[in-house]
Amino acid sequence: MTPRPEAKLTHTGSRLTHTDSRFTRTESRLTRTGTGFGSTTHTRYTSTRAGALIDAVVWSVRARRAVVAGTTASVRWVSETVTPAGWLVVTCALVLLPLGLLLGWAELILAGLVGLVLLVISLPFLAGGRAYSVAFTLPVERVVAGSEVTGTLRIENVSKRLELPGRVDVPIGAGLTDVHVPLLRPGHVHEESVSVPAYRRGVIDVGPVTTVRSDPLGVLKRELAWAEVHRLFVHPVTVSIPSTSAGFVRDLEGNPTADVVDSDISFHAIRAYAPGDGQRHIHWKSTAKTGQLMVRQFEETRRSRLAILLSLNTAEYGSDDEFELAVSAAGSLGVRAIRDGRDLAVVASEEIPEIARAAIRSIRVLNVLSTRGLLDDLTAIESSPRAMSLEQVAALAAQVIPDMSIAFVVCGSAVTTRRLQALSLSFPPGVSVVVVLCDPLGTPSFRILAGTPVLTIEILDDFRSLLSRRVA
Repeated sequence: MTPRPEAKLTHTGSRLTHTDSRFTRTESRLTRTGTGFGSTTHTRYTSTRAGALIDAVVWSVRARRAVVAGTTASVRWVSETVTPAGWLVVTCALVLLPLGLLLGWAELILAGLVGLVLLVISLPFLAGGRAYSVAFTLPVERVVAGSEVTGTLRIENVSKRLELPGRVDVPIGAGLTDVHVPLLRPGHVHEESVSVPAYRRGVIDVGPVTTVRSDPLGVLKRELAWAEVHRLFVHPVTVSIPSTSAGFVRDLEGNPTADVVDSDISFHAIRAYAPGDGQRHIHWKSTAKTGQLMVRQFEETRRSRLAILLSLNTAEYGSDDEFELAVSAAGSLGVRAIRDGRDLAVVASEEIPEIARAAIRSIRVLNVLSTRGLLDDLTAIESSPRAMSLEQVAALAAQVIPDMSIAFVVCGSAVTTRRLQALSLSFPPGVSVVVVLCDPLGTPSFRILAGTPVLTIEILDDFRSLLSRRVA
């Protein structure tokens, strides 16, 4: 029979403690009964073995998390550091060398030793590079297609030690420009000019600039990317065309309506004076003839709106250059209208998924608050085979653009003559439709198809010359 552990009982005032080798009991609550106090005992048992088990579980969970985090960081570092050529060297060092020693093959041992030596030699080239302070600046944010922008790359050694030669990569759109960095002493700065080609319309992201440390053989590589990214807008080429107040656009004063008002621009008739009429509208010649006051009446006019419709359907253009010509023509006309202070709407077709093309219609409305906003939007648009057809864009634009008086439809040479003749049927009566047909292989001309003027342009300057000729 196992002897019972010796117990110890201590009573101090209102606190009673019972202690043995396994349990701890605490009694510490007093309750008031009648005129005195009575004690109520609550007992709580804590096992030393259970506490130790809980501590072990917590420690194991923390250790597991630390091991997982360290393993993940190590795998990420290895994948970012070892190049494809480096994996071949690592394979030679970690696989061929042990295999050669096991089989006794001198060739495998030699290949493994070469790989091991290359790894050891390449490690010192990864040192440094984090003490660089890199800044890249562009002098402008917007340029016209066909130009070139020169940016400045500034690299400074902000540490108190020498920095070995390295390389800085500057992503430019889908391309990459690498700049060699020489040996930099503490506090020294190296500046390099970086050319950003802006030959075609589009949005070019320059950056983030990345410092690269690598050995001459490209076995190991370490990169550090800087977060700053510069966005360069390459606007379409535009030409100065005649004012939209002349030529095809003769309705700057607005379209007259059937409503007769006392004050406007379009004169209608003369009537007898009535109390409340303004004296400035009195027609004195009629007053002299009739012997009574006569005043003028006017037809109410509404401000007209010019609309530009740009087709984005790839099937309606013969080539990419043809589409670029259409974008430039739409931009030239839109810039002229904004500068003339016209009410303007510029729309283009949206991409519609094939499965929803029969049920969904959508157009894109471009920014016309300023010439910069319009050109920025034209910079980002691209043709697509999923874009709506020209007739669908015209029909939807006629519904959503109020007070439309004249519509310029810009399209490619793949639009047939039959479609051009029927294009005016997509607009309500009273809307003048002018088609700008872009055909780099065609002949500049002006013709009338079923009452619809069609301007065929080969180059952008043809658009200006044809409009100037019509104005004259």
